[in-house]
Amino acid sequence: MPAKKQLNGSADEVEIAFYDAIARGDLDGMMALWAEDEEIVCVHPNSSRLIGHADIRASWEAIFENGSVHIHTRQLHTMHNLLTAVHSLIEEFHPKDQIAQDVHIIATNVYVKTPRGWRIAMHHASVAAGPAPVDLSKGDVLH
Repeated sequence: MPAKKQLNGSADEVEIAFYDAIARGDLDGMMALWAEDEEIVCVHPNSSRLIGHADIRASWEAIFENGSVHIHTRQLHTMHNLLTAVHSLIEEFHPKDQIAQDVHIIATNVYVKTPRGWRIAMHHASVAAGPAPVDLSKGDVLH
């Protein structure tokens, strides 16, 4: 496995780097953010569970063959302790040349603190039908 780029930032900074690498279609940069353990897990929407670097890399390589993917994240909810961070968020994306659909992706990203800094241990994304939940942090009113 190639040497991993040193990133000593927080789990939040790793998450920003993850979505930035996806937006640029940077496979090597994105894979450098994953933990070195072979037990890492990735689940893409409407797809099976992938375990290990080889399968996860191959899946993202296939995704990037169609170009980069621009994902806007929102409604981040985090839980942190000394060695683990769990981020739950909504991903919004609009594939090129496709009619906008009323769907959103609910994603969970799990980060672990390693000797090399925070790294991704799991990315799980699932399609949820219907409109995205209202973002109450922006002052939206439900009644």
